[in-house]
Amino acid sequence: MRISLSEWQARLPLPATDRWPQGVWDVQALARGTMKVILFTPRAKDYQTPHEQDELYVVMSGNGVLAIEGQSHAFTVGDVLFVPALARHRFEEFSDDLVTWA
Repeated sequence: MRISLSEWQARLPLPATDRWPQGVWDVQALARGTMKVILFTPRAKDYQTPHEQDELYVVMSGNGVLAIEGQSHAFTVGDVLFVPALARHRFEEFSDDLVTWA
């Protein structure tokens, strides 16, 4: 199976909701068993909450700082970021062109 970054980017943003008035900037590209692949392209602010599963972010474009349990981790294109299950995390600083697979 192949997942195309450009094809999935073209689907964003998803329609605005009461919770996300500027539109939704993540979309699930694949789900199989307990595994999911999500294209995540936050805009202005990251509103994440802890997840039940470990999570990887593969940085496709952009750069910034990911805070995990209060510790800051700078990242750039090509980096892979690991977030343990249930860890508080958030992209605190990031460029306008941030695109990740998660």
